[in-house]
Amino acid sequence: MAVEARLIAGDTEMTYQADQGRRTPFAPILRWLEFKGVRGVQLTLLLMLFPLVGTGGCRWTSTGQNTVGVQLFQQGRFAEAMQQFEQSRQADPTNPDTYYNLAATYHKLGVAERNNTLIDQAEALYNQCLDISPNHVDCYRGLAVLLAESGRPDKAFTLLKNWAANNPTLADPRVELSRLHHEFGQTKTAEHLLDEALALDPNNSKAWSAKGRMRELAGDLEQAVVDYQQSLALNSLQPELYQRVAALNIRLAEQAITRTGSTATGTQPINPPRRY
Repeated sequence: MAVEARLIAGDTEMTYQADQGRRTPFAPILRWLEFKGVRGVQLTLLLMLFPLVGTGGCRWTSTGQNTVGVQLFQQGRFAEAMQQFEQSRQADPTNPDTYYNLAATYHKLGVAERNNTLIDQAEALYNQCLDISPNHVDCYRGLAVLLAESGRPDKAFTLLKNWAANNPTLADPRVELSRLHHEFGQTKTAEHLLDEALALDPNNSKAWSAKGRMRELAGDLEQAVVDYQQSLALNSLQPELYQRVAALNIRLAEQAITRTGSTATGTQPINPPRRY
C-alpha cells in the first residue's frame, strides 16, 4: 500500500508516504518519509491541505502555528508538531485545516506504530474536520483511506459515494471516488467517474492530473503528457507534475531513438551488392 499525505499551512507544504507491497506513487511535493503499513489494501492517499487566510488575529495565529507544526513534522519531530497543531486548535477551534493536520499526523503515527488508538483518534479528527467543513477534500481522502486500511473498504466507498450524491454539481467527490476505484483495480469505473468530473468542471486540474496518471500507468505516455500539461495550464503550482512531464518526455525521446535505430537497422540490405 502506498500512502501520501500533504500538510500545508500558510505557504508551507509537507508530504509523507507509507508503502506496503506494490507502489502506486503519486508525485511528491517536497520529500517522502517511508514507513510500513498495517493492511494489505493497496491505496494511494493524496491529501492536499488548502490554507485558509483570514483577517482575524486568531486565524493568523492558528495559521502560523500550523506552519511551525508542518516544519517540525518535516524534521521528524512529530510530538512537537502535534503540540503546535493543538495550540493552533486552541487559538482557532473553527479552522478545519488544523483538524486535518492533526488527523494526518495521528494517521501516519498510528500506521507506523500499528497503534489502533492513534488510528481511532485520526478517524475522529477527520470527522471533526468534516463537521466544520463538509466538503473538505483532503479530509475525505484521508478518512476514506483510513477506513480502507482498517479493513472497512465498503465504508470508504460509501463515504465517497454519499459525498458525491449529496453534491451532484461538485467534481471533487467524483475525482476522489475515481482514485479509490482505480486503486482497487476498477479502471473502467474510475475512468467513467473522471469523465463525469470533467463534464461538471472542465477546469478541474486534479481531474486532469488523475486522468494523466491513469494514462501513464496504462502505458499511454503521450496522452499522459497531454493530460498533465492540461492540469498544469489550469494550476501551475504543481512542481511534481513538471517533474513527471519532464521524466515522461525523456522516456518518449528514448523510445523514439530506439524506434529510429531499429528502423535504420531494418533497412540495411542483408547482402549489399559489390560495387568495387
